[in-house]
Amino acid sequence: MDWPTGLLGFAAGLLISVATAPVGVSGAVFLLPVQVSVLGVPSPAVTPTNLLYNVVAGPGALLRHHRSGGLRGPLTRLLVLGTVPGVVVGAVIRVFAVPGPSVFRLLIAVLLLPLGGWLCLRTLHRAARTAAREPSGVSPRTVTRLAMAVGVVGGIYGIGGGSLLGPILVGRGMPVAKVAPAALAATFVTSVVGAGTYALLSLTTTGDIAPYWSLGLACGLGGLCGGYLGARLQPRLPETALRLLLGVLALGIGGLYAIQIAR
Repeated sequence: MDWPTGLLGFAAGLLISVATAPVGVSGAVFLLPVQVSVLGVPSPAVTPTNLLYNVVAGPGALLRHHRSGGLRGPLTRLLVLGTVPGVVVGAVIRVFAVPGPSVFRLLIAVLLLPLGGWLCLRTLHRAARTAAREPSGVSPRTVTRLAMAVGVVGGIYGIGGGSLLGPILVGRGMPVAKVAPAALAATFVTSVVGAGTYALLSLTTTGDIAPYWSLGLACGLGGLCGGYLGARLQPRLPETALRLLLGVLALGIGGLYAIQIAR
């Protein structure tokens, strides 16, 4: 990796994480197309590189949430217990069953487009105070099972799983202020496990499977700074704005991949 590429990766990680951290999204969902289209990271190495980004970038926002008490409560534990085994399964599927970029993009477009649209419509049709008081209707066992399923998808996509859980749980009525710290914590833990799984698979499988370490570190350092700043912004933003931001982010990445598939 040369210096211009490293600086570009740092800037991308910084800008993306500032915008996404307030809603519990690490930014890896938007960093991935930058890595593929701009930085030239091949598939499937782009997935573990994205996981490496999450590992380096995660402590920035988590430090801020820890200081404000946002990581307390059972939700963080439930998400981690579900997503950790799921991300291992997803990594194996990514390497051996979904190596092609076309199938990969189709999967993400089909998942995120309806999810983002659902969250935006749900937010626009309800007052912010009503949504914040609405019971989630999700039992702890259901949360863990959902986290495991999302962890599998996160292991395939390289986002750790928490970034997909955020829109789902917020759409079920949970406040963003509660979901965001737990989703970021789950993303961080599962990204550590997922990156390690890809590193082990690279020892026994041919192809570009290991992460691009230097680029992942450069992007992650940018995300480390941006994530802390984004977490500081969260208490200053109203719940409705945070919900819409989360839905728009999901729509944006799903639409981006849908356009790429259509070409």
